[in-house]
Amino acid sequence: MSEPASQTVESPFAMPLEEAMSTQRAIRRLRPDPVDDALVLRLVELAQKAPTGSNAQNWEFVIVKDRAVKEKLGALNRGAWRLYGGIGRWLAREDPAMQRIIKAVQWQADHFADIPVIVVACLRGPRVPFPPVAATSYYGSIYPSVQNLLLAARAAGLGAALITLPLWSHFLARRALGLPWGVSPCAVVPLGWPTGRYGPTTRKPVGEIVHVDRYGNQPFRGEKAS
Repeated sequence: MSEPASQTVESPFAMPLEEAMSTQRAIRRLRPDPVDDALVLRLVELAQKAPTGSNAQNWEFVIVKDRAVKEKLGALNRGAWRLYGGIGRWLAREDPAMQRIIKAVQWQADHFADIPVIVVACLRGPRVPFPPVAATSYYGSIYPSVQNLLLAARAAGLGAALITLPLWSHFLARRALGLPWGVSPCAVVPLGWPTGRYGPTTRKPVGEIVHVDRYGNQPFRGEKAS
């Protein structure tokens, strides 16, 4: 069962790291129950422990609780989802597992403003699209912190998911959040107490995705990690 909404920041983050990693999943159906501010701040504090390029520590986190702002982000999310969701439903018309995911994403889109907390992870500094290595380096300074945030949320019993559809237009997202031009929104994490429960995730055997020295050389295929 999901963690009770009464859980507060005093609860320790005692879950072993391996358990948090092994049971982490995108949780999109969230209860409207409030999340304690101190707990959210602790999650962001743990996100800050991640490395950044040149140790610039150029994160900015916008914690959105105001319903009017959530509705603006939700409208951006739904606008992008109408296109992607329609394509996804057609592609997944004979894939029940993917259809369940699409239903969860649709639920999130329909109830976006009811989600208690939306965390928008941003970076200070110019976002340069070319050369490609510049963009890779740029986002490499934010996604480690977002993963820290997601793992901390899992350990605390909170549901969370990394999404980017509300950011399809950086101009509109900046306007909704009041961001200056020197700050770019990079990831959105809806956060709250889950309606369901976490559980072990199903993944391919590690030997199927590991290649040694060159692509196609898979000496561990058929093996599982101990």
